[in-house]
Amino acid sequence: MDDVAEAAGVTKPVLYQHFRSKRELYLELLEDVGAQLTEAITTATADAEGPRQQVQLGFAAYLQFVAEQESAFSLLFGSGARRDAEFADAVRRVEASLALAIAELIEADIDELHQRTLGYALVGMAEGAVRHALADGVTLEPMRMSRQLADLAWAGLRGVRRV
Repeated sequence: MDDVAEAAGVTKPVLYQHFRSKRELYLELLEDVGAQLTEAITTATADAEGPRQQVQLGFAAYLQFVAEQESAFSLLFGSGARRDAEFADAVRRVEASLALAIAELIEADIDELHQRTLGYALVGMAEGAVRHALADGVTLEPMRMSRQLADLAWAGLRGVRRV
C-alpha cells in the first residue's frame, strides 16, 4: 500500500479513505487495467481501413499497451491474480470484455457463439505470445510482432465458415 500511495502521490491514509482493503484496491486495479486495454484495442481498430488492417491494429494496440505498461499486464495476467477465486473472476471478466469487443469485429457468416469463441482465441493468442516473449526476456517490438500475429490470425479468419 505504501508503494501504491507513493505512486499515486497521496498518503496511505488517503488511499484507505477510498479503498477499505488491499483486496478492494487490487480488484479495482484489475478492472481499470482491463478497461484501459480494451479501450486501446477498440480505439485502434476503429481507425482501420478494412478487416485485415483491423486485425493488425488490434494486435498492435495490445502489444503496445504491454510494451508501455508491462507491470499492468503482469498485474492482470500474472499467476497471482489467478490463484485467488475473486481475482480470477475479475480477470475472466476482463478476458470476456476483450473477447466480446473482438468478436463484434468479426465479419463472417457464423453465429454469435462462434464469433465469441474466435474472440477468445485471438485474446489467448496475444496473451500467449506476450507471455512467451516476456518469459524469454525478449524486447517487445509491437509493430513487428503484431504483423506476425496478424498474419497467422488473418489466414485463419479467412477460412472461417459456418459449421
